[in-house]
Amino acid sequence: QVHVVESGGGLVQPGGSLRLSCAASGISLDDSTVGWYRQAPGKERELVALYFRNNRTLYADSAEGRFTISRNNAGRTVDLQMNSLNPDDTAVYYCYVLPGQSGFWGQGTPVNVSS
Repeated sequence: QVHVVESGGGLVQPGGSLRLSCAASGISLDDSTVGWYRQAPGKERELVALYFRNNRTLYADSAEGRFTISRNNAGRTVDLQMNSLNPDDTAVYYCYVLPGQSGFWGQGTPVNVSS
């Protein structure tokens, strides 16, 4: 059985930083494309960043230059370092793991950027 788990969300002031982490059981993150997505209240889920199997990365325009996606812990996690956060970054952040033709979502971790 596959489980994808996100952690690291919370409340942060504007200009602050958070580091989100995605871990999985039942599948290998090393052999998967892993993405971070987010969904703000009243909005559709949107891509934030992708980490491909070949170690390439892709960022949404809103994340470019502020967020960094990386594999860590010997490939057991895919993390999203978020800097210079602003209220527009407030959302539930989801990890999506794609080992093949079908992918798996986590339950999400909330990020609230507020003073």
